[in-house]
Amino acid sequence: MTDKQAPEVDPHVAHNARVWNYWLGGKDNYEADRRAGDHVRSMFPGIVDVARADRRFLTRAVRHLTADAGIRQFLDIGTGLPTVDNTHEVAQRSAPESRVVYVDNDPLVLTHARALLTSTPQGRTAYLDADAHDPEEILRAARATLDFGQPVAVMLLGILNFVLDTAKAQDIARQLMAAVPSGSYLVLTHPTTDEELGGASQAEAMRFWNENATPPITARTGTEIRRFLDGLELLEPGLVPCSRWRAEAIPGSEAIPGSEAIPGSEATAGSEATAGSEATRGPASATGAGRAPGAGAAEPVGGTPVGVGDVPHVVPQYGAVARKP
Repeated sequence: MTDKQAPEVDPHVAHNARVWNYWLGGKDNYEADRRAGDHVRSMFPGIVDVARADRRFLTRAVRHLTADAGIRQFLDIGTGLPTVDNTHEVAQRSAPESRVVYVDNDPLVLTHARALLTSTPQGRTAYLDADAHDPEEILRAARATLDFGQPVAVMLLGILNFVLDTAKAQDIARQLMAAVPSGSYLVLTHPTTDEELGGASQAEAMRFWNENATPPITARTGTEIRRFLDGLELLEPGLVPCSRWRAEAIPGSEAIPGSEAIPGSEATAGSEATAGSEATRGPASATGAGRAPGAGAAEPVGGTPVGVGDVPHVVPQYGAVARKP
């Protein structure tokens, strides 16, 4: 963790990390967060399903990368508040020696970063107070924990949507992946405007958010999101709703609209075999949007904490995992 002084938390302005925590059934949020969260939910009732689907996608992706692809290092940018199944917890269940660097610049997350720093004795976790807009600083600081000579999974879950300039967002993804070696992975989720995923249903809620909360957010088309993965080999099933990425089979789900990969985003031929071969070469070397006490309790939205209950087969949020050849 850096020793940079954390900025003050403003409890009167809703912030994405705390509102997301509220939607996931957490208690680390303020009244302003709950008010904004409730209003967004009244405009876009599916937002809680999106939050839960995104978290479950993280669990499935990290489990695959550790158990099947042999990845032992993770750079998780835009960590958010500690919740159920943080990246290091999922990774270290399969591979206790896994190393995870969390990155966020939200002051409340920084306050409670210690909740994330609970690695197994064999592995290691670290927290960086840094901004996703500055990948060079992130990479420089992460080298203290991660060995960039060995494969790294770069986690960008729901973070590039806070980089409003698409060209800048693409450049951030390129810089991060340029710094990691062949056999590394990019794990991505991003809200979409695509009609077939119901993207129009969240447009009004996003406008409200940008006028009343922070940081501002943008959704993008599947084609725009696909460009973040340029030069990488998409794993099956490609760029799909995050709720559908390697989800357990659901009877009759095959014909659900929006469950297919967008055109041009299908998994690269042979990429799955390549990904699986990571495990045969052995694990990578392990050498190398917070919790506010007294912030006020919030009951789980809808009465169900994350990880419990159903989510729809399709949410307006894409997810993908891609391998650097």
